[in-house]
Formats: sequence, C-alpha cells, structure tokens
Amino acid sequence: MKLKQFYTEIVRIGIENDPRGKEYVVKILEEQKKKYEELSEKEKKYFDYEQLNNPYADTRILWGKDDTEVKRILVGIDIEGSEILLADRLNSSGKKIDLVLAHHPEGGALANLTQVMPVQADLLYSVGVPPSVAESLLAERMKEVERRLLPVNHMRNVDIAKALDIPFMCAHTASDNCVTKFLTQVFQEKKPQKLQDILDILLEFPEYQFAAKHNAGPRILIGDKNNKAGKIYVDMTGGTEGSKDIFDKMINAGVSTLVCMHLSEEHYKKAQSAHINVIIAGHIASDSLGLNLLLDEVEKKEKLEFVECSGFRRFPR
Repeated sequence: MKLKQFYTEIVRIGIENDPRGKEYVVKILEEQKKKYEELSEKEKKYFDYEQLNNPYADTRILWGKDDTEVKRILVGIDIEGSEILLADRLNSSGKKIDLVLAHHPEGGALANLTQVMPVQADLLYSVGVPPSVAESLLAERMKEVERRLLPVNHMRNVDIAKALDIPFMCAHTASDNCVTKFLTQVFQEKKPQKLQDILDILLEFPEYQFAAKHNAGPRILIGDKNNKAGKIYVDMTGGTEGSKDIFDKMINAGVSTLVCMHLSEEHYKKAQSAHINVIIAGHIASDSLGLNLLLDEVEKKEKLEFVECSGFRRFPR
C-alpha cells in the first residue's frame, strides 16, 4: 500500500465513523471549498490544501513521499524523537520500518488542533445542549487552547523524521471518531443500568483489559458504582478537553454520566459541583482502541505489519 493510499484510507474511515454522520461532514468539506474559492491569491499561497478533502486538521502526512511503499508500520500513541530514533535503529538492524504512525498530532497537525474542536459543539447539540450555549463555551475554550499551542516547538519531531528520511504521519480525530462511535453504539445496545455496568462493559475489550492489568484500567472518578447510569455521553473526540463550564449544561440536557478519556483537575472540580457521574475509561487504552478499529478497516484493503511502541497495543478484531 502506498503512503498516500494509506493516508486516504485513514481519512475515509474517520469520515465514515464521524459521530455527526457522513452527510454532515461532506457539507463541511463543501463549505471549505467555497471559502477557498473566495480567498485572494495571496491568501491561497498559505492555504492548507488538505482541508479540501480532509476535515481533520490533526490527521496528516507529516513527512514522506506519497508513493512510498508501506508494509511495516511503527505505531505509537505519542511519537517523539526517541520513537523516531527507534525506527531508525530498527531499520539499521534489518527490521525495516516503512512508516511511523502517531496517534497524537505533531507538526502542523498539532498547530492546527483547534480546528477540529467544533466537533464537540456538534455532539453536545445532539444530546440536547442548545447550540448557542455549546458554541459560545467552546469558542472560549478554543482560544485558550490556541494560546497554549502558540509557543510550542511543533516541528521539532517532524524535523528528526525529515533528517533521517523516515515517513511520519499522525491520525488523531480520525481515530478518536472510531472509538467514540463504537462505545456510543455499545452503550446504546447494552443499556447499562449502573456505573459498575459501564466498567464491566469496558472491561470486555482487550485494550481496557490490558490497561487494567497495568494499573491504568477504567475507573469511576465521580459517583458510586451503584449510581444509576442514566443518559450516557461518550466524550472522546474533538481534539482535546472542552469547556470546563459545560457540565451543568449537560445535566440540564439530561446527561447523567460522562464517559471520557481523561479530566483535568479544573474540569474535575466543575464536574463534581455539577453532580454528573464521570467514568475515566483510560486515555492510552481508549486511544489504542480507536487506532485498532481504524487499522482493522485499513487492513480490509491490504494486510500490514505493525510494531507496537509508546503505549499502543495491537488487538485486531
């Protein structure tokens, strides 16, 4: 499989699993094309043309030629200099690595992380939070994240891959869409009654079993195992954590339990005061699940070989 084909498949699968629906995403791409046509020639010079076909700014080929043949991939949740050097070491020892695949974004994909955050507002609207409220709170959070990313040396690890000529790409929201849709459907089908039931369901999957064996399994952060689960909201896509002021709005919309990857201390205190149940499924385990679901779909086209690193564990379905 060529690198460009692999990347195109990742984007396609991300769109197919977008919890907002494929038709909605197609409309976003159409709007993006109209915006591009309205740009001046000077503005077009700096336009990221991938936006015309890929709605996820945090999913990109960071380095490498489109026609590179990809058979063996080093896959990790976080890929930094050490992992790229690992790929180079494996290459030197005869264990050829054709591509390094990160989950979390690097390079320009990291710098543009805020562009995928509107997904959060759309999903909150789908569970009953008024769009004006969701968009207003998210807009403030996006500015906060943008300010945090401004001083980041985001090309550092891409430069290492470039210097060693090791193809490098990341698949963030495309992967997170897969785990969000998957778990949402699982909970809808199994209808857990209590928080303990949610934990039991999560532990049916090997990613969470592996995490539990290494002391990082799913756990109840806010609430009691015997609390009623009520309406469940799976929050695992949209780039990063949303607004810390959204939890009382979720309660007002009827959401009783939040299942997420992680929660900052500030978000935790706000969620606690809103009296919403919170289950932390596990950050790395959930990212691994998303990547595994994504790679399963890619392998329907062509079998590939994966080398695990940086927290990722391959569990094919």
